[in-house]
Amino acid sequence: MLSPSLPLRAMHISQPQQRVTAAHRHASGQLFGAMRGLLSVAADSGQWVVPASHCVWMPPHHVHALRSHGPFAGWSVYVDETSCADLPAAPCVMRVSGLLREAVGRASAWDDGPLDARQERVAAVILDEIAAAPHEPFGLPLPTDPRLLRVARAILDDLADERGMGALAAWAGVSPRTLARRFTQETGFTPSAWRQRARILRALELLAGGQPVTTIALDLGYDNVSAFIAMFKRVMGVTPGRYGDGSESSNIGV
Repeated sequence: MLSPSLPLRAMHISQPQQRVTAAHRHASGQLFGAMRGLLSVAADSGQWVVPASHCVWMPPHHVHALRSHGPFAGWSVYVDETSCADLPAAPCVMRVSGLLREAVGRASAWDDGPLDARQERVAAVILDEIAAAPHEPFGLPLPTDPRLLRVARAILDDLADERGMGALAAWAGVSPRTLARRFTQETGFTPSAWRQRARILRALELLAGGQPVTTIALDLGYDNVSAFIAMFKRVMGVTPGRYGDGSESSNIGV
């Protein structure tokens, strides 16, 4: 249990298998994200798919669940409820700043005892970053219908899968018309647009990791690199090369 004398506790978690955390709640606020890969996060107010460039803030007492896509490497910061008064009151997604990432890394090495003056300053930086970070509508809304969710997870688990929506609908036991109609109602995107958006999120992560554009295009199932570049520029307003060199910021939104 945290306390005002121990306002937060940070940790890194790494495991070779997928991480699945069932729906739960706790008195502490929690900031969490992945160091690589994508996370599916379900909360009492919505669902998202979040890339490693972003993190999720979950205020105290909010029900939430987590699922990684593939092996998990991530981090969490638990914040004492009394230290959450000036932090967001609703779950939200925010970009992980370099300062926040470094401060969390420093805090994850602390013992569980009371904080010294230097540690208190680092903890204050983390809380300030959570409070000040702009909320970003960044991620993918997940459908709630179990059949549609099965399709969404299949897409996320293999973004290079070229099966058409008709084949995916048959695999999930739903008609193509129902898939298209219900998927759009529940997510705001057609299934094809949703898959394209999932690929964009993965591309952003790979670009952040320094992967060449050609490699990214092949990993995402594009036989033609020019087609991938054109799609990326159409959605993001800039080519992958310019985005990867840090000259542009993301403008993708829900």
